[in-house]
Amino acid sequence: MEFDFLSPVDLEIIQYVTALSSQHLGSKVAFHTDKDFPDTDKVKIAIIGVLENRGDVKAFEEVNLNAIRKELYSMYPGNWQSSIADLGDILPGNSLEDTFFALQKVAAKLIRKGVIPIIIGGTQDLTYPLYRAYDNLEQMVNLVSIDKKFDIGKQEDGITSGSYLSKIILDEPNNLFNFSNVGYQTYYNSQEEIDLVEKLYFDAYRLGEISNNIALSEPVFRDADIVSVDLCSVKSSDSGNLINFTPNGFDGKEICSLSRYAGISDKVSSLGIFNHNNSKEEAVLIAQIIWYFTEGINYRSNEYPFGTKEHYLKYIVPLENEELIFYKSNKTDRWWIEINFFSGQHNKLKKNTLLPCSHEEYLAACNHEIPERWWKAQRKNSI
Repeated sequence: MEFDFLSPVDLEIIQYVTALSSQHLGSKVAFHTDKDFPDTDKVKIAIIGVLENRGDVKAFEEVNLNAIRKELYSMYPGNWQSSIADLGDILPGNSLEDTFFALQKVAAKLIRKGVIPIIIGGTQDLTYPLYRAYDNLEQMVNLVSIDKKFDIGKQEDGITSGSYLSKIILDEPNNLFNFSNVGYQTYYNSQEEIDLVEKLYFDAYRLGEISNNIALSEPVFRDADIVSVDLCSVKSSDSGNLINFTPNGFDGKEICSLSRYAGISDKVSSLGIFNHNNSKEEAVLIAQIIWYFTEGINYRSNEYPFGTKEHYLKYIVPLENEELIFYKSNKTDRWWIEINFFSGQHNKLKKNTLLPCSHEEYLAACNHEIPERWWKAQRKNSI
């Protein structure tokens, strides 16, 4: 029933892919057509377009994703094992809420099946129904947004591409454990919003921090369930968005690196790419973002959830009033820090006792500096 919300891939795309060689990515993809629907039991990655942009009054009149699909399917795949399907598009409903309902149902069914949906929008308020797709999974959710703004907005604004996070924070059931912003630019955010992010013990990383050391973002994505990409986080000289001009932001290489980190994460189970401006230049960039995310999925190390400890080195760092326990993977050299969650409000978290961290955070702990990420996680658990 949920897949009834999906319309077939445009015939123009099917004809385009048919004309490509067997070496191109398009020949490896199963398509939703008028006559056939892919078997989702045999699929690892599902691409879905959502042709909805009523969440932004300044958005383009219609969303057209054909250029993205042409760019993506004309690329060559890597040495990939994951099967890919293009399930077509969710058309705008009679109301914005109708579109949200359709996306929530489709994404929820895929995630339950272990299929990773890649949602191409449309405006970024579509992150809200993607988050709601986790309602019945009996877990807390970590959301990472690659964005120049926090998108908190005012409650009276309703849900828009610039205020969807407020609805995620306030609406019941509240399954959000952590929100992380990667790449915010201070002058696009009020001090009130910055203070609220700090008060809620969320994580925020300025554009300059990540650009100077992009590896800082890897533990953030390793702990994410949903990754939401606002294409306005990319500077216009690299995205081709000259209408909503953005002089500063991630360059093309950086946004693709972030996408690959998201793909490599064993925990990320959905990706959304939003606020496409319909330009040819941005279509090329989106296709490459999807390519790198898919590449990352094919190189996952399956270290999460945390299994047997025999493949990890344990490090104990004694502090004045605390004892921090770190684990280092023998397989990937990645680091985790142990969190002692208590029963109570976040009892869905009782199995998630390890928090991804970096080697630098371990070294800082050795110098009696408590990792900020660890401290915030403990504070959220005690609220």
